[in-house]
Amino acid sequence: MSSAFPEIYLVRHGETEWSLSGRHTGRSDIPLTGTGEAAASKLADRLSGLSFSAVWSSPSARARKTCALAGFGSGAVIRDDLAEWDYGAYEGVTTKAILAERPGWQLFRDGCPDGETTADVGARADSIIHALREAAGTILIFSSSHFLRVLAARWLGLPPQGGAHFVLDTASISVLGYEHDLTEPVIRQWNQR
Repeated sequence: MSSAFPEIYLVRHGETEWSLSGRHTGRSDIPLTGTGEAAASKLADRLSGLSFSAVWSSPSARARKTCALAGFGSGAVIRDDLAEWDYGAYEGVTTKAILAERPGWQLFRDGCPDGETTADVGARADSIIHALREAAGTILIFSSSHFLRVLAARWLGLPPQGGAHFVLDTASISVLGYEHDLTEPVIRQWNQR
């Protein structure tokens, strides 16, 4: 898909044991599974023919490995603000287990004890969006699901809680861009597998 305006390509990292089992994976460095590595390698073909003015990656090993296997590791800039949500006390815990102890809990509304609030993640997303608009080029980003969902919500001008309405599969590609002019941010593609 080609646009007269800059586009932002978002890639969620490949599968890990924790993403497969539904465990919240914020700051833990869980490696890609064999399936995750294979899917990350296939990203090279899916992104071939595209030209990027910059490649940015989360500092997580899973995002950096996905970036490298997709063929973009050598030029990637690591940006700390692209890190996944800090789940604090919920790191490594499934939503089902959290709900058993805290009925009605919702990540995008309630955040995590000893971790980040939705506003914290939204502020990091806003920082990335500011940098993207300053760069004014087509940029490729490798990161994690919940952060990218908040980033998409903030791109559209929604509150960070709006990220709850977007789902991202592992090794998926999404594209943020503009419609008629730079005052109309849109989602051009979402969760392409």
